[in-house]
Amino acid sequence: MSSPDPSRESTAPGADRSWFVVPLFNEAAVIGDVIRDLRTRYPLVVCVDDGSTDDSARIAAEAGAAVVRHPYNMGQGAAIKTGIDYALRDPGMRQIVTFDSDGQHQVDDAAAMIAKREAEGVDVVLGSRFLDARTTPGLIKRAVLRAAVWYTNLTSGVKLTDAHNGLRVLGREACEKITIEQNRMAHASEIVEEIGRHRLTVAEHPVHILYTDYSRSKGQSVLNSVNIVIDMLFR
Repeated sequence: MSSPDPSRESTAPGADRSWFVVPLFNEAAVIGDVIRDLRTRYPLVVCVDDGSTDDSARIAAEAGAAVVRHPYNMGQGAAIKTGIDYALRDPGMRQIVTFDSDGQHQVDDAAAMIAKREAEGVDVVLGSRFLDARTTPGLIKRAVLRAAVWYTNLTSGVKLTDAHNGLRVLGREACEKITIEQNRMAHASEIVEEIGRHRLTVAEHPVHILYTDYSRSKGQSVLNSVNIVIDMLFR
């Protein structure tokens, strides 16, 4: 296991008290750039290598992230849970940020969400790609995401515009209360249900999800849409 250097200075909001949790599975082509870009402002990054079969873990460690490894692929929900547990070991941690490893999330959006949480005192800030027009998902993905919002709002009692956005800021108290038992895509709905169950305060913030040629080449957009439907129906 490697450890990031917490002494790096940064003027980013909450830089010394925010841990970024990055689930990682076979992203050797991009993870180095993602971590290096992130750590220019946020030095506290833990990558949870979820059974990768490439050099993802080594590259993430060389880029300066702490790396925790699962012995086999358990799913994104399990990786996020492991990352939260890791970050909770730091007594100075005040919030964690869940951040994708494939380059789709923007550090500027994460910084704005941290600032919003700290300024407004809410427990959770969730990213939404539907609060502005920067994100352009395909028609199938947009339809599935809208259905997920309807389903999650109905079952959780938490009213959101985007229920399956992986960019989230969870305050320490929220991290200590929320239980993640769904190892795969259903963890997104589960987190929102936990927010409702514990009556945590929540705000949304517009974010830009960048659907790159790289992510599309891996089929992630359509595949994740299918996974969302399956997990909503059978969780």
